[in-house]
Amino acid sequence: MRCPFCKNDDDKVIDSRSAGGGLAIRRRRECNRCGRRFTTYERVEKSPLKVVKKNGRREPFEHKKLASGIEKACHKLPIPTEKIKEAIDTVERAILDEYEVEVDARVIGEKVMDVLKRLNHVAYIRFASVYREFRDAADFVREARKVAETGGGGVVRKEESR
Repeated sequence: MRCPFCKNDDDKVIDSRSAGGGLAIRRRRECNRCGRRFTTYERVEKSPLKVVKKNGRREPFEHKKLASGIEKACHKLPIPTEKIKEAIDTVERAILDEYEVEVDARVIGEKVMDVLKRLNHVAYIRFASVYREFRDAADFVREARKVAETGGGGVVRKEESR
């Protein structure tokens, strides 16, 4: 593995442990040249799962895209990083467990919304606004009313995130 700091490819593994709910292995490494430490992840590569987009186009499922969408929805909200990672892992595990060849993008979006609705209502509405392509403020209000009617659960409050 090439060191991200000095680009040397001579390092040693200091620690390994399961990550991502068993979907990956996290390795702490130390560069033998500069002595800096960095983390890498290994994931099992199955036959690549394809995502079927709205227009029928197919593209490989990417952990990065899933993580990016969830992280953007949670940006600047009082949600602990560990809870965000758990949400990403939950959705990814569900997708990879249920689908082997291809999955509809719609299915992924619905799974993300289910997880975000339980995690934080603001994050849920942010994601839903992009995913469902809200056109105006009325769309936001309708969705916020639906969420409010389900009760106050699913919101990580500031004191819980400390």
